[in-house]
Amino acid sequence: MTGNQTEITDPENSKEKPKKFAFDFSYWSHDGYTERDDGYLEPSSSNYADQKIVFDDLGKGVLDNAWKGYNCSLFAYGQTGSGKSYSMVGYGTNKGIVPLACEDLFRGINEKKTTAKEGEEYQVKLSMLEIYNEQVRDLLNLKSSQKGGLKVRQHPSKGFYVDTLTSWPVDSYMAIDNKINEGTRNRTVASTNMNATSSRAHTIVAITFVQKTMNEANQNMTKTSIINLVDLAGSERAESTGATGDRLKEGSAINQSLSTLGNCIKALADLSMGKKKTVVPFRDSVLTKLLQNALGGNSKTIMIAALSPADINYEETLSTLRFADRAKAIKTQAVVNESPTDKLIRELREENARLMEMLKGGGGASVVGTDASTFNREEEMERLRRELEEQMKESKMTWAQKLEEAKQASKGQAEEENQKQMRRKTECHFWNLNEDPALTAMVIHFVKEGKSTIGTKNASPPPDIQLNGLSIQKEHAVMENKNNIVTLTPTSGSRILINGESIKDSRVLHHHDRVLFGSNHLYAFHHPHDESKQKEQGIQVVSPTYDSAQEEIMKHTGLFKDTSGGDGKSKEDLLLQEDLIQLLPMVNEANAMSEELDKKVKFEIALVSPQARGLQHGRTEVNVKMRNLVNGNEWMFDRNHFINRKFLMQEMYQNFMEGCKDWDVEREKDPFWEPSTTPVQIGTVHVYLQSLAYMIELQENLAVTDFKGVEQAHLNVEILPCSDDWTECCDEFIEDPGDLLSRALHFKLKIISGRGIANRFIKSYCRYKFYLDENWVETETISGTSNPDFNHEKRFTFKPVTQQLLDYLLTRSLVIEVWGQQKPDKSEVVADDAKAAKTSEKTSKGDPTPAPPPAQNTTKALMSREKTTLGVGATAANTVTIDKEDKIKEEEAKYKAAHEINTYKKIAERAEIRLNQLQGLIQGAKDSGDGTIKIADLEAIIAGSDAKVSSSPSASSNGSSLRAAKRSGEKQGSSTCSLQ
Repeated sequence: MTGNQTEITDPENSKEKPKKFAFDFSYWSHDGYTERDDGYLEPSSSNYADQKIVFDDLGKGVLDNAWKGYNCSLFAYGQTGSGKSYSMVGYGTNKGIVPLACEDLFRGINEKKTTAKEGEEYQVKLSMLEIYNEQVRDLLNLKSSQKGGLKVRQHPSKGFYVDTLTSWPVDSYMAIDNKINEGTRNRTVASTNMNATSSRAHTIVAITFVQKTMNEANQNMTKTSIINLVDLAGSERAESTGATGDRLKEGSAINQSLSTLGNCIKALADLSMGKKKTVVPFRDSVLTKLLQNALGGNSKTIMIAALSPADINYEETLSTLRFADRAKAIKTQAVVNESPTDKLIRELREENARLMEMLKGGGGASVVGTDASTFNREEEMERLRRELEEQMKESKMTWAQKLEEAKQASKGQAEEENQKQMRRKTECHFWNLNEDPALTAMVIHFVKEGKSTIGTKNASPPPDIQLNGLSIQKEHAVMENKNNIVTLTPTSGSRILINGESIKDSRVLHHHDRVLFGSNHLYAFHHPHDESKQKEQGIQVVSPTYDSAQEEIMKHTGLFKDTSGGDGKSKEDLLLQEDLIQLLPMVNEANAMSEELDKKVKFEIALVSPQARGLQHGRTEVNVKMRNLVNGNEWMFDRNHFINRKFLMQEMYQNFMEGCKDWDVEREKDPFWEPSTTPVQIGTVHVYLQSLAYMIELQENLAVTDFKGVEQAHLNVEILPCSDDWTECCDEFIEDPGDLLSRALHFKLKIISGRGIANRFIKSYCRYKFYLDENWVETETISGTSNPDFNHEKRFTFKPVTQQLLDYLLTRSLVIEVWGQQKPDKSEVVADDAKAAKTSEKTSKGDPTPAPPPAQNTTKALMSREKTTLGVGATAANTVTIDKEDKIKEEEAKYKAAHEINTYKKIAERAEIRLNQLQGLIQGAKDSGDGTIKIADLEAIIAGSDAKVSSSPSASSNGSSLRAAKRSGEKQGSSTCSLQ
C-alpha cells in the first residue's frame, strides 16, 4: 500500500504483474506497531495506520457532515476475520470509528452548550439492530422480538423503516457506550441460543442527531442527521455463496442481503456510468431496503474494504478490492435536512390528523407505504392506532423528560452491569468465547459458593446458570464451589468438553480452562485464586481465544496433526486448519440438530487427499459425509455444499424452536434428506500409463479405494497399443519413449468389469477424463448386480505425440471414478408408491400418502449405539486423519512403484528374447562364412522386441550399438552390415 494505491500479487503466480487499485485512502494495519502499557497499538513505522489515523481521515468527515445536517453512512465490508469489526468498534483501548465518533460528537455538543442561546437544543438518539436470516432483531429491546422478526415498512417521505424499532435518547458518550454494549450482549445471547453465526449477520448502529437552533432571521430551525454505522456480514470465500449442482439452493434466508448489496452497487455504478435503463434491486433484501438512501439517495457514504494480508486469502482479498472498486463509482445526492421547527411540528400534527381520520373512517386501502397485502384491515388499523399514540405521547414530552425516562429505564441495567464488572475481579465465573472478538466476554455466568446447577430455563426448579440451544439438557451439569476448588459434574448423557476432551465424570476446573456445553456454548473459566497463584509462580498464561479453543477440540479428534513445529506451517496446512476450525463446529451443530429433530442422519468430517480427487499435487480438502443411520446409505458433500445445507438446517431448527407448525418441510426441501437416486462416488482407481509410453500393453485388476484408502471393489482395466487399422499389436514396442515424439499413437482403453461392489448399490458406472479432456467419458450404467460387466472401450489417436503428452504418460495416472446409486429406503418406496397411486387416482379418499412405519430407534439412540464422539460427531473409525492420509499416499506410491517394476520386468523379458534372436542371427552369419547380416533381419528383430534401453539405469549396450548400426546403414544406403 502506497499513498492511496493498493497492490495485490498472486502468490501462485509471482511472474504476473500486480493488480493495482486506487482509493481515497489505503491503510496498512498488519504490522509496524508497538504495544503500549495500556494496550494501545501505536505506530513504530510510517507505514502503520493506527485507529486514530483512520478516525481522523474517515470518522471526522462523517461527523462534520452530520453537523452540517447531512445523512451519513459508513460501511465495513470484507471477509470474516479481516478486521471489519476492529475498524468499526475496535478492541480494548484501540477504539474504532463508532466509539470515537460518539466521543467526538458529545465533545462537540458540550462545547456548543456553553454558548447556546435560549431555545437551542441538541438531541441524540440511538438504535441498534441486527439482520440475520432476512429477519430484523431489535438489539436494544429483545422483548419486542416477534416471530419472523420486526416488519420493514415504507413511508412516503422517510423511505423504508423498521416498525417499532427502539430509539433510545442518550446524553453522553458513557450512555451511548453502555447501550452499544447492551446491544452487543443481546446479540451474543441470541446468536448462541439460536445457533446463529455472528459472521453471517449485519449490524446497523443508527445515531439520529437533531440540532435545534436559531437562524439569522431569529427563526427556530431544526437540522436532522441520521448516521448509519454498518458492520456487514463476512464476505466468505467467493465460491462459498452457493453449492453448484445442489438440489437445495441456499434460500432467500441466508446470503440474500450480501448478494443483493453487490447487485445494487453494480447497478448504481452502471447508472453512474450513464446506463439509464438499469433497475436497482433495493427491494430484494431487508438490508438494501433499509440502506437505500445510504447507497443511492440522500446520504454521504463511506465504505471501508477490510483486507486480509495472508496469501491463502488472495482470492477473497481480490474479490473485496473489486467490490470496493465498483462502489467508488456510485454517486449519491446528499442534501441538508434542515427545516423550520414550526413546519416540522405542523407536518407531524397533519400526519396525526390524517391517521386519526383514517381510524375514524375505518379505511385502510389508502394507507401509503404499508404492506396491506400481508396484513388484514383490523391489524393495520391497530398498528396505526399504536403509532399515533406513540407520536402523540412523544410530541408532548420535552427532551429533558425523554432523557429522564430513558435513564430510569436503563438505571437498573447500568447498576447491574457495574456490579457484574466488579464481581468478575473476585469471583469465579465463565465468560463466553465467540468467533467475533467483539462478542467475546459479553456473556458472564458466576459460580456461587456451594452447589449450583446448569440447564435450560424450562427446568424445574430453574437452574442457577441458564443455557439454551442445541444439545442443552434441562439438567445438564452440577457445579460445586468449595474452598476455592470448583468441580464440574455432567449429568447422564449431557455433552461437555473441557480443554477439547469429552468428559463423563467430575473434573476440577482451573483458571482459563475451556469448556464447551452442548454444541455451541463455548466458555473460558476464570478462577481468581488460581490466577493469583500463577502470577506468584511467574507463570504466563495466554488468554484463550475462540480459534485456539476450536483448534484444541480439532486436535483431540485426531483430524489434524501439527507436525510443522509451530509457525512453519505450509499454506496447505493453514488452509486445512482454517477449514477444519470452521467446519468442525458446524458438523457438531448439524448432528445436534439431527438428534433434536430426529432426522436419523449423522454427519462426519472427511479429509480428501488431492490424489483421491485425481490430482498429482494440491491440498487436502475437507468434505462432510452424511450417513443414513437406518439403512447405511452415504453421501459426500464438499465444503460449500455442506455450509449451504447447514444454514438451511439452521433455518428449519429455528422454526422448530419458535413453534412453527410447518417447520418440518416436505422431503424434497429437507436439508437432512438426500434421494437415493443421487449418484455416490464408490471410489477411484489410478491407472499409471508409463507402460503405454513404451508401447507395452497394460492388463490390470485394480483395487477401487475410497477417500480413506479402504478397498471397496476391483476394476478390470486394459490399455492396448494398436496399429493404424486398430489391430492390437502387443509385440510392437519401442526402446526409448522419446522415439514416440512426432509419431502417431493409437491405443484402446477398456474398462471390462467391476467386481465386489457393495450390495447397497443397485446401479454402477465409471467415468474418467483422459489427458486434456474437458468432458467426462462415462461407461454404460449397469443395474442389479455387484459384479457389473461394463464392456467399455474407447479408442484414442494422437497425431503427433507431443512432449506434453509424453510427460503425461510417463508421470501421471488416469483416474477412473466408480459411481453408484444406492438402494432406496422404505420411506422413499412408500412415498413413491403413494405418488404413483395418487397420479393414477387409485387411492381411497383422505390422505393419499401413508405414514412411514414408526422408527424403532430415535436418532439419539442410533448415534449412541455407534459410540459417537461427544461434541464432535465423528468417530475415529469413520474419520480420515492426516496420519491415515499419509498412509494412503504411501500405498499409492507402492502401487506406482509396482507398476514401474512390472513394466521393467516386461521390458527385460522382451530384451532377453531380442538378445537371443540377435545372438542366433550373428551365429548364423558366422556359420554361413560370409560374415554379413541383412539389415531387414535386424529391423524385424528390433520392431518385434519390447526392450527398454535408454531410460533404464541398466540399459543394454547391445541395443544402443544396434540402433547406431541401423542408422549408419540407412545413411550409407547399404543393405547389409559386416561382422568384424
